[in-house]
Amino acid sequence: MAVSPATEQQAEAPPPSTPTAVYYFHPRREPFEHGLLPIPKIIFTDGAQTLSHLKSILLSSSSNNRVNSETLARALQISVEHSRLLIETLSAVLHDDSDPLVKARTPKEIDDIGVNVFDLLIFLYIQSYKRLLPKGHKDSAAVADVWPSTSAFDGFLSALSPLQLVRSNSRRVMPSQADEEAHQLSYLQKHLSNILSLLADPTEAEGDESMVLSIDKFEHLGFLIYFGEKGSERIPLSQNTPFFANSDPDMPAVPVPASQVLDWLLQNVSSTLEHISDRVSPKENGPSSSSDQDVAMADVSTSSAKFSSSSRGPSFIEGISKSSYVKQASDLKGTSVKVVNCHDSVIYILAPLKYATVYGCSDATIVLGAVGKAVRVEHCERVHLITAAKRIRIANCRECLFFLGVNQQPLIVGDNHKLQVAPFNTFYLQLEEHMSQVGIDPNINRWDEPVALGVVDPHDSLSHPAGVSDVQAESATRLEPDLYTKFVIPDWLASEQAGSTKENPFPLPDAYLASQQKNQNNLAEVKQILRETQLEESRKRELSSALHACFKEWLYASGNIRQLYCLQSE
Repeated sequence: MAVSPATEQQAEAPPPSTPTAVYYFHPRREPFEHGLLPIPKIIFTDGAQTLSHLKSILLSSSSNNRVNSETLARALQISVEHSRLLIETLSAVLHDDSDPLVKARTPKEIDDIGVNVFDLLIFLYIQSYKRLLPKGHKDSAAVADVWPSTSAFDGFLSALSPLQLVRSNSRRVMPSQADEEAHQLSYLQKHLSNILSLLADPTEAEGDESMVLSIDKFEHLGFLIYFGEKGSERIPLSQNTPFFANSDPDMPAVPVPASQVLDWLLQNVSSTLEHISDRVSPKENGPSSSSDQDVAMADVSTSSAKFSSSSRGPSFIEGISKSSYVKQASDLKGTSVKVVNCHDSVIYILAPLKYATVYGCSDATIVLGAVGKAVRVEHCERVHLITAAKRIRIANCRECLFFLGVNQQPLIVGDNHKLQVAPFNTFYLQLEEHMSQVGIDPNINRWDEPVALGVVDPHDSLSHPAGVSDVQAESATRLEPDLYTKFVIPDWLASEQAGSTKENPFPLPDAYLASQQKNQNNLAEVKQILRETQLEESRKRELSSALHACFKEWLYASGNIRQLYCLQSE
């Protein structure tokens, strides 16, 4: 049963000839993509029973339905550090940007504000979600063309069991958006009854009316679901309900039996699943459209690169190979970006974003402008990622280097090898404006405080051998200051509007600042020597030719000549 947008109670019905827009349920992807934590003690197999008991404990410890990290740590019997990580992760995927937790920046602010108990209960419940298994790549030849055939870890991987090899194999394709959406909705369809029981209040009535749901508790379901359709803005649930729509804020709606709400939710979920099936089925036998966000994504090859953008779903940058690529704020309709299966390339995304995902990339340099909620990096090899972000999660990556300006500790999970972290190392003209727009504080940079959790992610759909879930993931090491270099973004790449950023907005630690100044001084000294050297004109021409030849040789040897050509053609 799809629901039409709410209208004013006294408004006249539209003329018969006016089509009424139909909106469907959609799961909020953010909690499932950025909100799952591999902490065993917060993953409950009997979610409703354990969380009901936890609900009583937390509410009895709070006067305003909010709890801090210490209270939560005692209730869950986890460390305060893990409790704070849990709250920080939840704040990054909250549906309500007006919640004061979203704007908290320091650990003290987070503890002073605390997390809403009902948002927390929903967040903890979905920790039982098993993500859809990524598919093997259809075209092994295309992958071989862009993915290195040998790796420093090939010997290590060959020693693994077939199950471990499947888990460690990065040559995989993300599930399509339609598949993921259907998978998430099916999960919610199965668990909505339990989730509603955590939000509902008991009454003295019997039978179906023994549990009721108030409008304020109902609004917390917006953490998981919203109304909308492709190309439209997200519409909050309460605006489309037959029982809470058009409620007077000064006279709150009467609580509704939870059973009635459940029936309505399940009808809408079923309707949406049918809609997804009908929409995808005609396309299964034909090529997918590059403009459709919610059909299977194109396979990786040098000819399959595509970009697609939607105001509802994320913008995709896929299959970029052996080239340079630039996207600015005016190119993106939404607030989320996914960079998928890009290889041997330099990619610039110079825009303010809420969420960003980098998946299955290799031998690439990727610059993400300002990401106000969360960055997720998975299954990447030999990638240099440069980003200013609220938080970042790194999983199952090899030999990657991260230049970070992050307000929260980097989270490292899964099977990682030889990761390095370093301070943020670039800027473009609009960077500070973009950071201010999405709420990133340049005075807080926790790049060198990575937190490593488990090697095995319990949210993967594969089963795992017993006894390995508690093995700690390999953390990241700091890049040596002598190897730290500034990454220069040409001004003309971000020249669509004026900007005030003239240097790296994140202060550098002393060792890295000294290294950068040393490099700059060395360059200035060489320039001065060249200017002051007394040479005949013929010798000057010889020196100039030699320098140009060496520079050209470096451009070709490093592959940067391709970037130069690509950027000139933009």
